[in-house]
Amino acid sequence: MTDRWPEIDDHIVNHRILPALMILRETFGYNIPQAIEAFDARCQYLREVRPGDFTVGPEEYGRNFYS
Repeated sequence: MTDRWPEIDDHIVNHRILPALMILRETFGYNIPQAIEAFDARCQYLREVRPGDFTVGPEEYGRNFYS
């Protein structure tokens, strides 16, 4: 299995939520709630280790996203 985290991380920091969720589901076999939980955990992790990569704060991230 190839490491898909760099690709997932790129989607997360660039506000591409659905592609990130799709990769999480495909790679790890997550159902939708599990993928959302993994996405949230990774997003929080990235905000800690790469805060400069985010262009909006956590309160604005994902605004107007409806699944």
